[in-house]
Amino acid sequence: MNEYYFHLDHLTVGYDKKPLIKDICIGIEKGEIVTLIGPNGSGKSTILKSITRRLKLVGGNVEFDGKNLHELSFRELATKMAVVLTERMKPELMTCHDIVATGRYPYTGRLGMLTREDEEKVEKAMRAVHAEELGGRDFNAISDGQRQRVLLARAICQEPEVIILDEPTSFLDIRHKLELLAILRRMAKEKGITVIMSLHEIDLAQKISDKVVCVKGDRIAGFGNPEEIFTEEKIRELYGIDNGYYDPCFGSVELPRVVGKPEVFVLSSCGTGIPVYRKLQKAGIPFAAGILYPGECDYQLARLLASEIISEEPYEPISCETYRKALEMMEQCKKVINAGVKTGKMNQKAGELLKIAEERGMLI
Repeated sequence: MNEYYFHLDHLTVGYDKKPLIKDICIGIEKGEIVTLIGPNGSGKSTILKSITRRLKLVGGNVEFDGKNLHELSFRELATKMAVVLTERMKPELMTCHDIVATGRYPYTGRLGMLTREDEEKVEKAMRAVHAEELGGRDFNAISDGQRQRVLLARAICQEPEVIILDEPTSFLDIRHKLELLAILRRMAKEKGITVIMSLHEIDLAQKISDKVVCVKGDRIAGFGNPEEIFTEEKIRELYGIDNGYYDPCFGSVELPRVVGKPEVFVLSSCGTGIPVYRKLQKAGIPFAAGILYPGECDYQLARLLASEIISEEPYEPISCETYRKALEMMEQCKKVINAGVKTGKMNQKAGELLKIAEERGMLI
């Protein structure tokens, strides 16, 4: 018996029997959140459509709770799997309540009549995504973000064991992105629902996923925990980034540093330099940063944006040699920004640099 709850077993997907991505082998545990990431056109949607039977498999199998997915009847599959894809629905004369109610149809009789219990589940699902006020409105007359919430409510109403979503956050503002992902996390952790989705926002994928699938071209470029996947090297290779940086510490993408000899020396600590670094980058001014310790957040960003960094070994007092290098850099730049450096026993010499800058009129 297969040890995984949801298993892609040497899966090959594509169109018209022509392979697009071959030999996909991925095992998913019950209640895990698994996210597909990768460049546009890499095949994320093709994989999702294939495992939801929207596309015929070119090869391999999808095993679901010990059964071959293609051996399940459509009615049985509808009670186990909910799907929210990116295709625009244009139902005629249907309210948002009607759309959500279709999630109960796999459980109704031939006439599709909803019981009072079904209606309660519809209302509960709409409350879960804060869409109660949309119930009586025409589905075609609401915004893209509101549609996404209604479709998620339909999926919740279906009471699935697995929910598949293709770019569910694409049309949502930041508040509703976070809200939707929080709902999915709660469904996974409290109800044991397995979530498989694609996301463009890799910062959100890093934070919500239990496992991450990297899709690139004709292959799966990586599969593992977020800690294994979200490294500078792997994300750069996956997306072909040559015009900036991915910072795994902040989960952010950074524009390239300004190239050139440093014109300003920034004294900072404990995160105080971050907004200054960004302002200098936007202004096109190359800068040096110091005296920083590897591991602190100033250092993490400065290594991507600064032309030069003066740093000291972690947990060590600033040495005379490091102080000398910082003083030389400060004198070369001739301009110093105090970003709010905080001094203590370990970095007293940073305070001495600040004092020299003040005495020489170098502060700007």
